[in-house]
Amino acid sequence: MNSELRRAVFLDRDDTININIPYLGDPAQVKLLPTVPESLLRLRDAGFLLFVISNQSGVGRGLISKQQVESVFSEIIRHLGWNPFAQVYNCYAAPGDPYGAEERKPSPAMLLQAAREFPIDLPASFMIGDRGTDVMAGKNAGCRSILVLNGRDPNDLSETSRQADRVCNTLAEATDWILSLS
Repeated sequence: MNSELRRAVFLDRDDTININIPYLGDPAQVKLLPTVPESLLRLRDAGFLLFVISNQSGVGRGLISKQQVESVFSEIIRHLGWNPFAQVYNCYAAPGDPYGAEERKPSPAMLLQAAREFPIDLPASFMIGDRGTDVMAGKNAGCRSILVLNGRDPNDLSETSRQADRVCNTLAEATDWILSLS
């Protein structure tokens, strides 16, 4: 690893950090998943830069506003009690929308942007999410990808999800695996 480059953990938002409510725009509905605060603290203390990488297509679909997405994130930070994230990258385009579509996961565009803005060693970094698009965004960027199940049946995974470097039940389990490699 180049000593000037940093390691990072990129995290999807919904069903990775917080319980997914489709097109979440009401901060009062934010609820963190168990183990998230402790996991983020452990990753940060191990020297990883932390980023949120999220498709928020509800904006492109006209169901929620960018301001609502920002308010939900502010509520996540309030629940955590601190902001562990170096940056948040959201893609607001709806599927099939030509404007912004090049940023939507599984594209690695948001991860590559982070790597340019915060010199990051992508092969020493990780993408954690709950969907095949998260897995592929990480792989497409040259990171290792971790799929978190959060109670889902591993037998119900898509073929794309099965391409993850690791499948974990929770963010805490993913954190344990990452730290075991350090």
